[in-house]
Amino acid sequence: MSRHWIAVASADHARRGRELGIMQVCHGKGGPLRRMEAGDGVVYYSPTTAFRGKDRLQAFTSIGRAKGDHVYQADIDQAGLGDGFRPFRRDVEYIEANEAPILPLLDRLEFTRPKKNWGYAFRFRLLEISQADFDTVAQAMKAKV
Repeated sequence: MSRHWIAVASADHARRGRELGIMQVCHGKGGPLRRMEAGDGVVYYSPTTAFRGKDRLQAFTSIGRAKGDHVYQADIDQAGLGDGFRPFRRDVEYIEANEAPILPLLDRLEFTRPKKNWGYAFRFRLLEISQADFDTVAQAMKAKV
């Protein structure tokens, strides 16, 4: 039985992950990615457009399914600094979809419906959601999952 997840990242990071066919969460931590299995549904929610940006987006920006069970580390040399950043990643098969704002969905999503402070749910950066919520988001994104 597949599980379903919302990962949180700025839109620029979520879009870059979609281009690469990968996901990365929680500043590159591996533990959260190990909770997932092949076939699990993944949706990215982006509170902002750019990393460390102040411009609000508050939209679902990509959707797909986890591929394989392999969680691996990538060597990233950010800006040629040789800083040795080695984030954990997982491969994802992303599905063609439109970005969709969350605000029209707040009363329809189980994890936000009764909550005044709905954004609090995203503080952990990887949130397990129900099949119904995944389907609602997929429908809003016009994704064929």
